[in-house]
Amino acid sequence: MLACDFFTVDCAVTLRRIYVFFVLEVATRYVHVLGTTSHPDGPWTTQQARNLLMDLSDRAASFRFLVRDRAGQFTTSFDAVFADAGREVVKIPPGCPRANCYAERFVGTVRREVTDRLLIVGERHLWTVLARYVSHYNRRRPHRARRLRPPRPDRPIPHESCTQVQRRLVLGGLINEYEPAAA
Repeated sequence: MLACDFFTVDCAVTLRRIYVFFVLEVATRYVHVLGTTSHPDGPWTTQQARNLLMDLSDRAASFRFLVRDRAGQFTTSFDAVFADAGREVVKIPPGCPRANCYAERFVGTVRREVTDRLLIVGERHLWTVLARYVSHYNRRRPHRARRLRPPRPDRPIPHESCTQVQRRLVLGGLINEYEPAAA
């Protein structure tokens, strides 16, 4: 199952609101940030859906459902992209964001850990920050629902018997990553 949604970030310098469109693979918690824009409309969102299916390529067959809300950016052409790929689009009931709880949980996490703690100066800065954070989220950040394992770790998970730990700063120290130190 896939879950998708938008969240907004207000830029400190340009005073513009930027919309971030993302899709979450529910089983693994792997996140794809599909794009950022100041004006999310139907054609833009539809193109992002096409891009996602191309990026997933063979793995797209493993997903049966896409959960989304009833926002105006999700047009019939957006739904048609997934329907043509054999995926069923499930719309949550109006006014029930908890029905898309996995996506809402990611929005809360990215806000608490990054966007509420940084002054974003523009869309390019936001894209850079999100790219680094999503890399951390997908490869290093422990997830409780996955027994403290990241969605797709980029290295083996250390054993609990490790006595020396080395800290690495991410996003200028906003986030820390830990790994076993060489003995």
